[in-house]
Amino acid sequence: MGNLFRSEEMCLAQLFLQSGTAYQCIGQLGERGLVEFRDLNKEVSLFQRRFVGEVRICEELERTLAYLWAELCKASLHVSLEDGGRELPPLEARQVLALQEESSSLRREVQEVSGNRQSLKTRLSELQQYQAVLHSTREMLIDSPPRARDSGIEETAVGSSLPTKLSLVAGLIHPWKMEPFERLLWRACRGHVIVNFADLPDQIEDPETGESVRMVAFLISYWGQEIGQKVRKICDCYHCRIFIYPSMEEEEEILQSLQTRIDDLNTVLSQTEVYLSQVLDKVRRAIGPWCVQVRKMKAIYLVLNQCNFDVTGKCLIAEVWCPKSSLSDLQHDLEEGSSKAGATVPSFYTLLPTDSDIPPTLNRTNKFTAGFQGIVDAYGFGKYREVNPAPYTIITFPFLFAVMFGDVGHGAIMSAFAVWMIFNENKRWVKNSDNEIFQMVFHGRYLLLLMGLFSIYTGFIYNDCFNLSLAIFPSAWHVRPMINQTTQLRDTSYLMLDPVVPRVLDGVYPFGIDPIWHLAINKLTFLNSFKMKMSVILGVIHMTFGVLLGMFNHIHSSSTSHLPLVLLPELLFLVSLFGYLVVLIVYKWLMFDAATSRQAPSILIHFIDMFLFTSSPTNVDLYPEQTTVQTVLLVIAIFSIPFLLLGKPLHVYFVSKRQRGGYTTLEEEAETLINAVNTDVEIKSESENAEDVSDVFMKQAIHTIEYCLSCISNTASYLRLWALSLAHAQLSEVLWTMVLRQGLRRSGLVYSVLLFAAFAVFAVLTVAILLVMEGLSAFLHALRLHWVEFQSKFYAGSGFPFLPFSFTGLDVETLSLPSLNR
Repeated sequence: MGNLFRSEEMCLAQLFLQSGTAYQCIGQLGERGLVEFRDLNKEVSLFQRRFVGEVRICEELERTLAYLWAELCKASLHVSLEDGGRELPPLEARQVLALQEESSSLRREVQEVSGNRQSLKTRLSELQQYQAVLHSTREMLIDSPPRARDSGIEETAVGSSLPTKLSLVAGLIHPWKMEPFERLLWRACRGHVIVNFADLPDQIEDPETGESVRMVAFLISYWGQEIGQKVRKICDCYHCRIFIYPSMEEEEEILQSLQTRIDDLNTVLSQTEVYLSQVLDKVRRAIGPWCVQVRKMKAIYLVLNQCNFDVTGKCLIAEVWCPKSSLSDLQHDLEEGSSKAGATVPSFYTLLPTDSDIPPTLNRTNKFTAGFQGIVDAYGFGKYREVNPAPYTIITFPFLFAVMFGDVGHGAIMSAFAVWMIFNENKRWVKNSDNEIFQMVFHGRYLLLLMGLFSIYTGFIYNDCFNLSLAIFPSAWHVRPMINQTTQLRDTSYLMLDPVVPRVLDGVYPFGIDPIWHLAINKLTFLNSFKMKMSVILGVIHMTFGVLLGMFNHIHSSSTSHLPLVLLPELLFLVSLFGYLVVLIVYKWLMFDAATSRQAPSILIHFIDMFLFTSSPTNVDLYPEQTTVQTVLLVIAIFSIPFLLLGKPLHVYFVSKRQRGGYTTLEEEAETLINAVNTDVEIKSESENAEDVSDVFMKQAIHTIEYCLSCISNTASYLRLWALSLAHAQLSEVLWTMVLRQGLRRSGLVYSVLLFAAFAVFAVLTVAILLVMEGLSAFLHALRLHWVEFQSKFYAGSGFPFLPFSFTGLDVETLSLPSLNR
């Protein structure tokens, strides 16, 4: 089986990189994404590795770029790479210092200008608030007699008639703090204060957050110095901003002065904004390439920290996993990296044995197979060189989905949506959409296309299109003989189709279900029987195919003893019971026609009698010697259980006994000595890699119990194909009968408008319920059938993926901040 049906063949290579060319060679490997590096310094702390200083420099550059990026986001400036920006080479050592100086200079400049702008905004906000307070509180004193007013809380003579002096305090407070603020002032000052509030006409912008908030101006009149101290403390507790309240003679002059200062600040602030935009535009043009180059540089040094130096300290040694098909590309990249560094002797690699290490799994995909491979990988990454279920899932997954979702109209809508996504797959707005649900659906657009096409196919078999039958061929039924002579055919809404009636059935409908069944009262009975038996047949075939695929895993791993000890009893148990059930269903279909169908025995009773070693006198046999055949098959299934349970443990036991205390021939002993001399790591064969017998027995006991019980439960689980298909058909019938059909009952202008509304409701409910909800339900059930019922028969999914060192994804448009998390 080729690489399409199992993972890529991997090899472990040791790279020898000259210290002067290692940076360029690893950078070239990162551009291609060919190899996965192994960490040779696992015992060494990250802070004690050779290139930790260079990594810190990269992190400092990232922090600087992160600050500049945040400033660009605040200014709503979009960063995009120019053409070829992703192919920028990593920074050289001589370019790092220049980048540090330039980026630090831009950061200082942006910080200084941003700080000045923030200070100007804060001062402008204070002046605007002061001006708004004076205008709002001015109306509170219009009706008061002329009086002298000072600033703040200083005492002011109000008049000779008052025994004490009156002071005024003005400020701003949030509306939701008004009531508790006023209550606390009244209680703390014992009524010796007068508080007036006035809403500001306009909202005030908070200089720190930039949000517009609505404030309320207040004016407090009080008597006495002690009360003034209490007022000040209460205002501080509520974070109120208190302003200097001028006297009446100074009020006009202060208002004019405030307006002049506000105009001046607006002018300076606008110029500052212009200058800051110029600086940020300069940053925007440069930050994209900088981010990519810094990320690449940091990624290279992180890989260099995983390498070891030889005894001379002039050569770096790295170990990588690489597909065997890419070894020539690996050597080409090493030579190209060495030539870029100006080395006369290129770097090279040697292959290492991989007996003690499990290689990673690499399943190559394209845009068509990526969605199907994602379904398999979501269950678990396959072991190295294990049979890959993805190629078979390309057919089985859409087909099982379509069995539950079969409808020509719904499948056509789903296919049209998938075709639209395929035609627009290269457009930028589709790839960069922030909608996670759309991105998930877009990633599986080819899967969606096949699901729609298979649904159209099964819809033709069910003869169902939006709950309407398609009379592509003439019906094979003649309903006139079933109608009483006194009953008019046009008065009969539904028919009871009975093929036993003479001259009622003339042949077989060419393809699918006859459209007349949609008019029959016994339609549900007929379809239930058909779909239920079809589900069992498809389920047994699917599970048997999964068991047979396990044969290729045993052959590839050279575990030939597993074929008779594991695969054969599993296959016998499944086929003897449930394979026989499928044979009974097909045999009954072939041997009994409409005339003899009433005398046909029950398959379910025969299957129950098979387990009871008996026969029912009221249920005749389907064929001669049926009881004997069923007894033999049941005995085979029963004896396959202990064979499956004890076969592998006994085999391991005898192999282990022979290895520990048994005898060996002279030829075997000589071969063992030769292998021990010629290799550092002895190749372990099946007989030499004997496991503990008790562990093998426990694992095999668990596997036997799980397999035998799962064969029963999994066969019943495939009945979900029947249940979901029935539910989909019934929901489609409800929508047609209760919505669109009601709009087609009448004619006329008014009913045309009602028909338009009914069609709109029908379309919305069809998409929302039948396509989205029912489609998702069928998808999840098909997913479960593949994960649990199919893949569990041969697919362990206990491997780990091949993660090559690659610069893919290190661009500004896909990462929110310029930091590299590896």
